Amino acid sequence: MLIKEFRVTLPLTVEEYQVAQLYSVAEASKDNTGGGEGIEVLKNEPFTNHPLLGGKYNSGQYTYKIYHLASKVPSFIRLLAPKGSLEIHEEAWNAYPYCRTIISNPGYMKDKFMLVVETLHVGDEGNSENVHCLPNDKLKQREVVHIDIANDDVASGDYKEDEDPTKFKSAKTGRGPLIGPDWKLRVKPVMTCYKLVTVEFKWFGLQSRIETFIQKSERRLFTNFHRQVFCWMDRWYGLTMADIRAIEDKTKEELEKLRKKGEVRGMKADTD
Repeated sequence: MLIKEFRVTLPLTVEEYQVAQLYSVAEASKDNTGGGEGIEVLKNEPFTNHPLLGGKYNSGQYTYKIYHLASKVPSFIRLLAPKGSLEIHEEAWNAYPYCRTIISNPGYMKDKFMLVVETLHVGDEGNSENVHCLPNDKLKQREVVHIDIANDDVASGDYKEDEDPTKFKSAKTGRGPLIGPDWKLRVKPVMTCYKLVTVEFKWFGLQSRIETFIQKSERRLFTNFHRQVFCWMDRWYGLTMADIRAIEDKTKEELEKLRKKGEVRGMKADTD
C-alpha cells in the first residue's frame, strides 16, 4: 500500500472551485474519449445517508463511470492483461467540499486492486497538517506532495500554451498570470485541494512497480487537470450548478457518440 497526499493550491474560492471542477471534468472527459476508448457514464444522481469523513458529510452527488483505457496503461500491463480486462470502474460520492472516489477493476483484478482518492477543499494555502483526520499509523505512511500548477514540470506532450498558468490572465476576474515561486502567498482568493491517494495492488512481483506508476500518474493527472481548471476560468466563471447539471447531461450523450467513433484521444501512458 502506498499513500500520498497531493496538495494543489489555486487562486479560487472553495465555492468557485465546485463549479470549476465539474465543468472541467466534463470538458476533459471529451478530450480523452474516442476510438473505442474513453469514459462511459452509467449513473449521475443525488445520494443521501452515505457517511463520509467520519460522518461529517453524508449527502451529495453520486457518479458511476467506466473507463475504457487500453492506451492509458503502460505496455507491460497490456501484455499481462487479458482482452477486456482494461476497464476501470469509478464510483464517486461528491459531498462538496468533500469527495470520495473509489477506482477498481472488478472484472479482472477484483479485490487485488483498489485506488481511493479522498479530497477535501479548504480555503488555505496548503499548510494544514491533517485535514483527513488520519490516525497516527496512516500519518506515518503518508507522503505530502505539493503541486505547483505554475512551476512544476509538465511533459512536452501534455503542454499547451493556452493552458499555461504563467501566461493566462482572466478577462472576467483579472486573476493571473501566476508568476514566480511564491505566487501562492500573493494571490487572493486562495484555496487548496487536499487529495489523499491510497493505492493497493496485490500482485506478487509487480506490487511496488505498479503502485509507484499509479501515484506518478495521479500526480501528472492532478497537475494537468488543475492547470486547465485555472486557464479555463473565463469559460466556467459565472455558471450555476443548474448550468453544470445541464452540461453534464449533454456531455454524457456526447461521450457515448465519441467513444464509438474516431481515434483514440487524450493522455497516453508514459514510456515504460
